[in-house]
Amino acid sequence: MRGEGLFTERAPNGRFQWQLKAMNGRVVAVSSSVHESSGDAERAFAELVALGPALVARITHVRDGLGWTWVVPGPRGNPLVKSSRAYERYATCQNAFRRFVALVARMSEAAGAPAAGVRPAPGSATAPPGAGGLRRPGGAGEVEAGAEPGVGDGTGDGTGDGS
Repeated sequence: MRGEGLFTERAPNGRFQWQLKAMNGRVVAVSSSVHESSGDAERAFAELVALGPALVARITHVRDGLGWTWVVPGPRGNPLVKSSRAYERYATCQNAFRRFVALVARMSEAAGAPAAGVRPAPGSATAPPGAGGLRRPGGAGEVEAGAEPGVGDGTGDGTGDGS
């Protein structure tokens, strides 16, 4: 199925998870937890959107293989949302998180609601300097992307920007 937006699906245990898809239909992010109903999953996504500028990704190397993944930890350290796949390069993973934040903001604006504090991705024409929150492995400080999104990295993340 193609189409941008929020989708809920039944997990193997019978509960529900949400997925955020890009314009090309590729899954960009998934909920880390499962919910009793589709409505509960949608409410959890709305709470994530409301966090806006507080969204900070923890980027770590995968244990069983090659690549990097991002996770947004909740107030108690439990993951709220995670990348849908591992990325070959650290910079590509950073850019994927930034595009996730931009997609959430775009969805919020399209729904006619204020962006709930979600700011455009760093490096975009409308992003304020220093916007975004990415943490180095181990949690030490904010970092800037080492490459433009999808330029020459050959990995692409499915957010519809041609990478």
